[in-house]
Amino acid sequence: MVNVLDVDAQKFVEELTKELQKSEKLKPEEWSFLVKSGMHKENPPIQKDFWYRRAASMLRNIYIHGPKGVQKLKVKYGGKKKRGTRAEKRFNSGGKIIRTIFKQLEGEGLVSKVLKEGKKGRQLTPKAVKMMDNLAYRIHKGA
Repeated sequence: MVNVLDVDAQKFVEELTKELQKSEKLKPEEWSFLVKSGMHKENPPIQKDFWYRRAASMLRNIYIHGPKGVQKLKVKYGGKKKRGTRAEKRFNSGGKIIRTIFKQLEGEGLVSKVLKEGKKGRQLTPKAVKMMDNLAYRIHKGA
């Protein structure tokens, strides 16, 4: 059986982005085109489908690593800030985008809150796992 780990990550996120754009409840917020995704960034995201790409990336990350909370994803999407002649410093990503996407994914029925083996956060629902495995199978079959 083919799953998410068997296909190319970049290709999978692109295809999952297209799937998520079809959903009704997952829509970019009005402010999302004006804000930076973290303190380490200089400009807001320039991709038109940034919101859906971030959601797809979050779903893939939760699929692979199990329940994740906002703080763990803030660390994952963080980066180094350019500070001129001073040494670079690492900053976490902003949490508002991650929290809002989580709420929208919960409304869509793709993630749910959980406290599992001491891990607090969100995990995928069976609906999301099935959707992602089917997508991985189609990508694997097409390649």
